[in-house]
Parts: sequence; structure tokens; C-alpha cells
Amino acid sequence: MATSETTAAAPRGGRGARERILRAAVELFARDGIHVTGIAKLTDVAHVSTRTFYQHFPSKEALVSAYLQRVESDPEGPVHIETVLERHDLTARERLLALFADSPPAKVVRGCPLHNATVEAAGTMPEAAALVERHKREFTERLIKTATEAGAREPESLGRQLALLFEGARALSTSLNDTLPYRDARELAEMLIDQSTTAVSQLPPGLSDK
Repeated sequence: MATSETTAAAPRGGRGARERILRAAVELFARDGIHVTGIAKLTDVAHVSTRTFYQHFPSKEALVSAYLQRVESDPEGPVHIETVLERHDLTARERLLALFADSPPAKVVRGCPLHNATVEAAGTMPEAAALVERHKREFTERLIKTATEAGAREPESLGRQLALLFEGARALSTSLNDTLPYRDARELAEMLIDQSTTAVSQLPPGLSDK
């Protein structure tokens, strides 16, 4: 494999080593997977010695946790789409549907790196798993809050349903390497939102007292 352009010109060790290791992790973990990517590969791409690596990260799990934090906060990363829920130029309904907006087709659909890391860890990295669980719970809470703003009769139920739909679309898109599940999910999301926000007075006779 060719050396990453982001690390090709970097000196070995020295200042900036931690950042180069993290950048190598972002590149390699996303493309090749966490388990497949060993310390030797990381140090080679980051242009650091094994000793320097362990000075910054006492274990591979420590690096995985730092990697997940970097991915979580990356303004251009795959998790960034979730921040659409914080936009003030869209209505609450528009923010909920924007989660399922079509994105430009990519050569490879990689899905959610946080979810992927949890699947790969398979219970062997509790610190990383706790970070992902915290993020997913906070995401669901933001969906519930936005559903409340949208006028949902049962915002907690709608928020959980949309979280399930969104996560499912990301997982299936990864498996199929196709963004079609996002479009299907948007149609279902629109139906769920409309059903949940329809005024009681507009419901068919016999349903208004349920």
C-alpha cells in the first residue's frame, strides 16, 4: 500500500508524533479495520518508533478511544451529519428529515465508524464501547428533543424510532455498499413524523380518544 500523503513527508518521531499517529489511525482504521491494523503498520504510516507510539498511547485500546473521539468531533467526518439537529435555519421537522438526505455516491460506503468500532471490538475494548454507547444515547436524546420541538404527540417514541431507522440505514448501506437504504429510510421517517405530528382534531373519527 502506498504511504499516506498526510504522513509521507513527516520526520520520524519528534514533535507532532501524537497527531501523526492519530491521523494514521483515522486513515487505516476506517479503510482496513481496527483488528487488521497492527501497531507496526500504524508506526510505519505515522513515521514514529514503537517506543514513541507507547509514549503517547499506552495501549492500542487507548488509541482506539482517541480515534473515536477524533471521529466524533471531526467537522468533516461521517458523524458530522448528526449535527444537522442543531441547525437554527431549519424547522424541527426539516432537521429530522435532513438526517436522511442523499449524499454524493462514494466508492465505498463505510457507515458509522463508532458502530463499526463496537462491532470489531466485540466486547474486548470496554473504554471504547462506553464512548460509543454514550454517543448513541446522546444522539437519541437529541432526536427526542427535536421530535418534541416538531410537535410529536409521543416524542420519546418517535425519537427512538428515528434513531433505529437512521442507524439501520447506515448499517445496511455499509453492507450493500449502496446509499439506497437512506432514501428508503427517509420515506419511512417522513411517514412516522407526519403520523406523530398530525393534530388530534385531524385524526379519523374514532382515533381521537386513543
